[in-house]
Amino acid sequence: MQTPIRFLLIALGILLAVLGIEGFLIPNRFIDGGVTGLSMLISELTPIPLPVLLVTLNTPFLLVGIRQFKVPFFIRGLIGIVLFAVCLTIIHIPVLTTDKLLASIFGGLCLGSGIGLAIRGGGVLDGTEIAALILNKRSFLSVGNLILLCNIVIFSIAAFFLGLDRAMYSVLTYLSASRMVDFVVYGVDASLGIFIISEKSEVIRHMIINDMGRAVTVFRGKGGFSKEDQDILFCVVSHFEVTRFKTMINSMDPQSFVIMHRVSESLGGMVKKLSH
Repeated sequence: MQTPIRFLLIALGILLAVLGIEGFLIPNRFIDGGVTGLSMLISELTPIPLPVLLVTLNTPFLLVGIRQFKVPFFIRGLIGIVLFAVCLTIIHIPVLTTDKLLASIFGGLCLGSGIGLAIRGGGVLDGTEIAALILNKRSFLSVGNLILLCNIVIFSIAAFFLGLDRAMYSVLTYLSASRMVDFVVYGVDASLGIFIISEKSEVIRHMIINDMGRAVTVFRGKGGFSKEDQDILFCVVSHFEVTRFKTMINSMDPQSFVIMHRVSESLGGMVKKLSH
């Protein structure tokens, strides 16, 4: 994917996220899950502005994630989060509805669409999944369970300070947002399984191991038409890495045959970064 298209997706994602927060969630005192939700909760309970909290709370996760996702991802992520904060400061959207059910659902849909588009562009607007992917290497819990655990804590605090009703509507917001991210990005739970068939399989194998830092399995196959033996590569990557992965594969062999499928859960070393 070309760089201008990536930044266009991130920019569009930011605008949709701002629409969801400004037009639906903040006026009704609802929050989302993750770092965004935590920022909204703290902003609701303290005088600290939401844009300041978004940058402050997300930046450490981006810094820690540099080793796993590389510097370009950090730069796109930081630019996205800073622009997100700036847009929340300068763009003022009128209240679109005071109906709590509509606000929770459509606020979540707009926010989830924005986060999903940003991820499709190779960026990030919320650091929760980065933290979960990193903690997953040191925990027996899956990425999805770690994210769920973090959100249970956030919504429990919201129930105590904002009231049970608002906390329950906020859970509905989170479910709407997460389903929308799932729809836009192909899956929120970290991983895509990828099969690659290419005449340049050895070069691609080295790229996956050395540049992507991912483990790769090589199967021996035979072409149904050509009857020729060839290697079939398989690896598992996070959805944050998919855009970069496709770009590198296309640059090495535009004629390669690539199959991607969602992995609902993965255990063991398949998705772990190789130690250096």
